[in-house]
Amino acid sequence: MVSSSPDRFFTGATKVGFEEDTQCEKSRGAGSRATGRAADRDQHRERCAKRRLRLELAGAESPREVAKQVRKRLGTIARLRSFVDWQNRRALVDDLETQRRAIVEQVGKADPVEALDLLWRFLALGNSIFERCDDSSGTVTGIFHHACEDLGEIAKAAKTDPTQLADRAFRALTENDYGQYDRLITVLAPALGRAGHDHLKGRMIALSHQPVRKPPEKERQVIGWRSGGPIYADETAQRSRASTVRLALQEIADVQAMLMPSSGSTTNRRGRCRRSPRPSPSDCLRRAAPKKRGRQSNRPRLDEAAGMDFEWEGARIAVLDALGRGDEAQACRWLCFERSLSAPHLRAYLKRLPDFDDVEGEKRALDNAEGHESVLQALSFLVSWPALDRAASLVIRRAAELDGDHFEFLTPAADALAGTHPLAATLVLRR
Repeated sequence: MVSSSPDRFFTGATKVGFEEDTQCEKSRGAGSRATGRAADRDQHRERCAKRRLRLELAGAESPREVAKQVRKRLGTIARLRSFVDWQNRRALVDDLETQRRAIVEQVGKADPVEALDLLWRFLALGNSIFERCDDSSGTVTGIFHHACEDLGEIAKAAKTDPTQLADRAFRALTENDYGQYDRLITVLAPALGRAGHDHLKGRMIALSHQPVRKPPEKERQVIGWRSGGPIYADETAQRSRASTVRLALQEIADVQAMLMPSSGSTTNRRGRCRRSPRPSPSDCLRRAAPKKRGRQSNRPRLDEAAGMDFEWEGARIAVLDALGRGDEAQACRWLCFERSLSAPHLRAYLKRLPDFDDVEGEKRALDNAEGHESVLQALSFLVSWPALDRAASLVIRRAAELDGDHFEFLTPAADALAGTHPLAATLVLRR
């Protein structure tokens, strides 16, 4: 029987020679592809070097010329649509870092207002870049987080109106699809101030009251499947909005708690407030270390604190954790929350509880908040946590204790309660 395989036309050395030629062709093809990739990388590096040179030359002329070059390049990056894989990511990273440094180091020193606008434009590129980029290493994310940190210093130097800055931050937080604006509220805290935080809080609360449009059943877009059925785009948008509002309100509450004036201050003869001197955390660590000859350490007792100095208490907790006395650190966190209803201390406390114990711990904390001696402080905490059901219950039970002069607490509380608890909101506004 004659074989129909093509191999029947090759015998011995002829077949071996054909296979060797085929392997050579494959090797040459792989080599040419590798050479092509190397050439592409060289071209990318050359282009980046030229951009840096143009920026340096522009900087020698004037910061305004640098700003013009950066703005032009950011516009070009925004229009790009090609996918950036891990092999070409280095060129993108170099390009972004070059633009970021030019904004901060050259434009920012001469014209903070212009630099602030350019940084916002830079950060706005995030969504489009992450959609077309393989950032498995997190390098690109790191550049955007660095730019977000730069935003705080530039905004402070630009002396932007807090309300306008809060509006810009609001737009950014609602477009934070890839986390490039994480910690934005904390970063902008000095520039926003109390007025900016209150305005941003008001906009977030208003956003929470705006329902996401639900299209007719036949027009709903299915974006995935789960065990219970399809996942719709409008449901995902609703959950995303709720998460954005919740995280923003939590961060605002944390920042405002940290910016509150502490009770550990004294007044000098001229009537000016002066903070009592405190030892550094390193001093605390040295003093809190157990004595060599005694069984007891010289640590301060938890019940000795008459006021609530967050800076001091934070150092104390850090010392206890560093010494391995986690139970005492937890007790201190709880005491700080119990006395001042400090949301950051409560979150730190719940985070360190074993699985499932945090649910019971949160219930205990909210019960404690409802019974706190200061109804205004309790209401502010419950609204910002948020625990609106408990806040409404608190208002109904203790409405007579509300002081209408403290509108800075009552107005945001009424806005937050209006959507789901109109009776409680009405009681708050009547005080």
